[in-house]
Amino acid sequence: MADYIYLLETRLSPAQQRAIGSIRTIAREFDTTVFLTGGAVRDLTGGGSVRDLDLTVQGDVFRLKKSLTAAGAEIVGENAPASQLFLVFAGGVRVELSSAVCVSWPKPGKPKFEPGSITDDLRRRDFTANAMAISLNEGSYGLLMDPLNGVADIENRELRLVSNYGFIEDPSRLIRVARLIARLGWQMEEKTRQRYETAKEEGYVSALSDWSRGYELEEIFHEEDPVRVLRALETEGWLPALSPSLTAAKANTAALAELYEKQGQLQMQGILSQPAAVAFPLVTAKLAAPEVAKLKAMFVRPGFVREIDTLESRTRDFSAQFSSKESAVPSAAWRVLHASEPNLVLAMSYGSKSSAVQSRLKTFLTESPTARQRIPYALLTEMRITQDLPIYAELLDKLFFELMDGKLSTPEEMKAYLEPYSPPAPPPPVNLRRARAKKEARPSRAKAKKAAAVTVAAEEEAAGLASGLTEVGDLTGPDRGPEPAPRTPIAKVAPTPAPAKVAVPKKAAPAPVVVKAAVEPKPVAAKKSIAPVKAAPVKAVPAKKAAPAKQVAKKAPVKVVAKNVVAKKGAPAKAVAKKAPVKVASKKAAPVKAAAKTVVAKKAVPAKKAAPAKKAAPAKKAAPAKAAKKAAAKKSSRR
Repeated sequence: MADYIYLLETRLSPAQQRAIGSIRTIAREFDTTVFLTGGAVRDLTGGGSVRDLDLTVQGDVFRLKKSLTAAGAEIVGENAPASQLFLVFAGGVRVELSSAVCVSWPKPGKPKFEPGSITDDLRRRDFTANAMAISLNEGSYGLLMDPLNGVADIENRELRLVSNYGFIEDPSRLIRVARLIARLGWQMEEKTRQRYETAKEEGYVSALSDWSRGYELEEIFHEEDPVRVLRALETEGWLPALSPSLTAAKANTAALAELYEKQGQLQMQGILSQPAAVAFPLVTAKLAAPEVAKLKAMFVRPGFVREIDTLESRTRDFSAQFSSKESAVPSAAWRVLHASEPNLVLAMSYGSKSSAVQSRLKTFLTESPTARQRIPYALLTEMRITQDLPIYAELLDKLFFELMDGKLSTPEEMKAYLEPYSPPAPPPPVNLRRARAKKEARPSRAKAKKAAAVTVAAEEEAAGLASGLTEVGDLTGPDRGPEPAPRTPIAKVAPTPAPAKVAVPKKAAPAPVVVKAAVEPKPVAAKKSIAPVKAAPVKAVPAKKAAPAKQVAKKAPVKVVAKNVVAKKGAPAKAVAKKAPVKVASKKAAPVKAAAKTVVAKKAVPAKKAAPAKKAAPAKKAAPAKAAKKAAAKKSSRR
């Protein structure tokens, strides 16, 4: 439904939309429903150009004649038995308006019509592609009615008979199917083709009524390419049944090609013409006058015949108006051409030999359209002239004509021209939100500490002034000296509790040796480690408690000496750490424990360089030192 609403709004020309709008209004006044039917729905669905409009009302169509005439429609013909009116609206829009009927065929070619519903009307049509309708009524606008699945045949590009007896009931369908195939390039459905061949062989076309003959003959001239249709009908053998004198060879094909070229140029500028009346003299160019008159007498629309007969005189009058001084300005010529009947414009463009007419037509077709490309849309937006303004469309037309006439050539002139149409600038938007309260900046912790320090200094200075010990500025003045550097805590050396505890009972004896060996690399060690090392040999080695060291005497010296040898590289820390047995030598030797911990430094030699430990053999000489100490102890005891 929405798709067909879109098609109705975009695929129909403005003149066709106005014609449909007028008929909808009139149908609403008479409380009747109206539908778009026939070829118009087929062309909308299939993507073809909509050449004419077929509309159907549920009710008596002849009641609407006066209202249609008052709305500007010209009634060019009618078919009373079928309740049909043939209309032409402004802009050359051709409309077939008919009542919904139910048709029966007592004899071939002789229909009997009765009032019916829209569904009855669709089921009595010729082909399924033409048996569709679009509602134009309030509440169901754009609703598609397709009782015979014509959309599927349109997608397959096939023509399928609604009734199996369609060619027998109405022989004009034989001519119509050939004409539609020539125009659309479709094909007949298989069974329809079989029935078509049967009807051709049986000669069903002989039952063709005079009215149907005249209708189909006139439709040939309303085709976009009548010569192609004539050739197709000649091939199928249907032209003798319509008019024995009319053939494709009687047409002036070169002149027709030029006419269609002019028609295409005018369509590019929005002038949509129906070239049937203009093309009629060219299609019948080689026919004799009596034969042409006979053709005209067969047409079912007398208004079409009048248009053909009066076309030459009306074109002459229009050419005089167009070449006058009133149309000298390009914008005036543009208005005249768009306000006139499209068929007259086409006839003048093709047939006029006046140099003034051809010069103005050339300007209209080539130079004037470029003015629309020069419309300054960016400037319009800058000046707040947008589509929301009621005068926007009218202003664009005025600006288009001014540019066409060359009156606005610079941006300054355009801005001055548009200034009266520019609306005032809108007031600034009002902010209804409450402003946020300003947050007070909190001082950083460092600043807070500094401020606290200054406060403490000021209090101390005040106390000193009161006691007479300080003067003003000693603690807070600029000459108070540099700020004391913050105390950096001494990094705690990672303790090695496991080796120390394990070595307590085993490595007490070598303690004196370890102390002396550790004293040699003192310049590298920290100052705090010196005092405990000197104190360790004097206070912490009682002679009597050295006995337990004999249990580990063999292993301890080896490791100690090995580490001492490596100590030449300035990192004996690991060896000293393992010689913590000094703590075992005497429980009172607490400084030795501290020394052991302080001697351990992070710059220890990697364990991979422990290979020199093989030279630890001389460590066995430590025994004399023990003997000497024992001897000294005995002498002292004797004394």
